Amino acid sequence: MQKVRQHAEREIITPIALCDSKGNLNPAAIGFSRKPLIDSNLSGHFMRKKKWNYWCVYGEDILFSASIRHLDYAAVCCVYFLDYETQRFFEKTITIPLGQRVQMPNQVLETVKFSNNEMSVQLFHMQNETHMTVTIPDFDGDLLHADLHIEHPENDDTLNVVIPWNRQLFQYTAKHHTLPTRGFVKIGDKRYSFNPEDSYAVLDYGRGVWSRKASWNWAMASQRVGKQRIGLNLGGKWTDGTGMTENAVFVDGHMSKISEDVIFSYDDTDYMKPWHIRSKFSRDVDLTFTPFFKREAKINARLVTSEIHQLVGYYHGFVYLDDGSRLPITQLLGSIDEHKAKW
Repeated sequence: MQKVRQHAEREIITPIALCDSKGNLNPAAIGFSRKPLIDSNLSGHFMRKKKWNYWCVYGEDILFSASIRHLDYAAVCCVYFLDYETQRFFEKTITIPLGQRVQMPNQVLETVKFSNNEMSVQLFHMQNETHMTVTIPDFDGDLLHADLHIEHPENDDTLNVVIPWNRQLFQYTAKHHTLPTRGFVKIGDKRYSFNPEDSYAVLDYGRGVWSRKASWNWAMASQRVGKQRIGLNLGGKWTDGTGMTENAVFVDGHMSKISEDVIFSYDDTDYMKPWHIRSKFSRDVDLTFTPFFKREAKINARLVTSEIHQLVGYYHGFVYLDDGSRLPITQLLGSIDEHKAKW
């Protein structure tokens, strides 16, 4: 019996513009690349453009996240942290109507920043490093200050994919994994240190034109396992049927691209039950995710509704790499989520 597989995706190897002169998808940009070669030259599509830079940093003691998003009619800045051991969690979100002061660059590795009297998030990129500084005067009653230096190893592969729903609706996503991080996060009198041997950042960069309603799953991890840096990136629902995926595994900076859709199986009445992720046709991906913490974030405004169920926990199972070898996954710390939006 012949093995069923999806087609291999086109690999882009030279810089190219995401959009044509009318602001529609440039067909030549459809594909994936190992370096951020796409110019996100979005224009037009009034109220439908979505742009974000989301960072998640896995330290030895805490998970720390900072993001800046622009939805065309508002900007949203969000910072949260989780102490793994005590499970202390806090999240602060600032919404800026119209978002006129928030500029989102066209390139993945460019500076992004926002500051007001409630929150300052500065993401300066220079010389293969992102310098993240975050200051919040009132973060769960404490002063929060983060100062993190995130390295972008020059020879590492990164995942950069253009997802085409049609010429008017499309998304460029860049997922950069296992980025060594050093520095600290201080909350009140508590200081958490980050060592680049054991602390890794993940960048989720998105630029695209979306329909009014959207839903997706995202599974990811970036950790050191023994002597290897392991990164997982798997997505579901939003890419299904487009011919492109955001599925990949990274080992010491080398990316094995997975061109097959994956299926997320979970109980949406109890998100704390184990989740399962399997490739649609083959057995190249077979993972179980067991959560130990649940984050829920909801927005219910006139123009925007958003509901996120994000779980932190551990992956077990295996993934096959592009050289045919089987990579066992055991007790790999990461997160998984379900996101539904009307925006």
